[in-house]
Amino acid sequence: MSTAKTSHSLLLSDLTHPVVAGLISVIVNYGGTFILVFQAAKVAGLSPELTASWVWSVSIGVGVTGLILSWVAREPIITAWSTPAAAFLVTALASTPYEQAVGAYLISALAFVVLGLSGYFERVIRLIPAGIASGLLAGILLQFGIGAFGGMSVDPMLAGLLIAAYLIFKRLNARYAVVGILVLGLGFLLLQERVDLAGLQLQLAAPVFTMPAFSLNALLSVALPLFLITLTGQYMPGMLVLRNDGFRTSANPIVALTGLGSLLMAPFGSHAFNIAAITAAICTGREAHEDPSKRWIAGIAAGLFYILVGVFGVTLAAVFMAFPATFITTLAGLALLGTIGGSLAGAMAEPKTREAALITFLASAANITLLGIGGAFWGLLIGLLAYLVLNGKMPQRKSKAAVLPTEASPEKPVLR
Repeated sequence: MSTAKTSHSLLLSDLTHPVVAGLISVIVNYGGTFILVFQAAKVAGLSPELTASWVWSVSIGVGVTGLILSWVAREPIITAWSTPAAAFLVTALASTPYEQAVGAYLISALAFVVLGLSGYFERVIRLIPAGIASGLLAGILLQFGIGAFGGMSVDPMLAGLLIAAYLIFKRLNARYAVVGILVLGLGFLLLQERVDLAGLQLQLAAPVFTMPAFSLNALLSVALPLFLITLTGQYMPGMLVLRNDGFRTSANPIVALTGLGSLLMAPFGSHAFNIAAITAAICTGREAHEDPSKRWIAGIAAGLFYILVGVFGVTLAAVFMAFPATFITTLAGLALLGTIGGSLAGAMAEPKTREAALITFLASAANITLLGIGGAFWGLLIGLLAYLVLNGKMPQRKSKAAVLPTEASPEKPVLR
């Protein structure tokens, strides 16, 4: 009897910590930058039904792919929607018809499937200098950082409260700063009766199919930047998080499966999903479980929680779309401060690429529009040309093994 009780206790302990870690990861993701999806939907003029379908497709897709990868690899492989891509779409969807954007999602997703199946993930990464990629991402996100403080002119009390609270939460517990300001801001809005949730009903989400359309403009101004931003801004740091915590699963099946999931979900609104980085660290580190071999349970838990949220996507959409614009822009900007800072640091880190990266950053932030093609494409092109002129040739990167080792420990099951 004593042995049975001990085994049962150990089993509960093994489950509790990783399940809680998975739940926190999901809460941080939705409470953080998911607001960008709703901001992009507003810019595109999407109906509540199409917005809810976007929520459904990206949530279900992220949940299913993360669950499958974690189960097969027995590692905490946390998937998420592409945050920098969602930020990029806030600008891109303003000038791109939604049907063409869906077509661009399909092309980008197909490129990831091909990349994952080919095994050339690391080689593609090496084609773009790291500083240029960081400058591109920082330039695209700069407007959101500025927007966090621009709200002081429109609604100084709300924006000022969020900024002050963010700094205090960051000082006390940095991990939960964004969740903290989300809860505090919502409480403030409810006290001021600025958010009407009286008629809110728990509703099941219904996927809405959108027939994709294809154009050269959408290919160059949406699909190509979407692919590059997700590749450099999500997959690379996400794989490094796994490596840093000792997990050795190959990047190639992760890229292929998330690309396939994105391909299937694109007609229902999903822009892109991929391996997570910041929120993944909650599940891959010691907080999830002292024993690394038990942390894969956090990946399963996170997948199930994502699916649960996706099922009730209509309700989630209604809640977020009821928020004032200042709350959305301030929250989004503060949530992206870490990404902006990290990207700027990465852009300026290497002296050889520093000036070209700075040019990429400024050109991307300027959001140049020429020939109907969006600013991200021109920012990247100008940055690469600047690097070529300044250095006389494109860079020769070091062996991929130094960056993304894929050799597995013999005792660890991995995806190949």
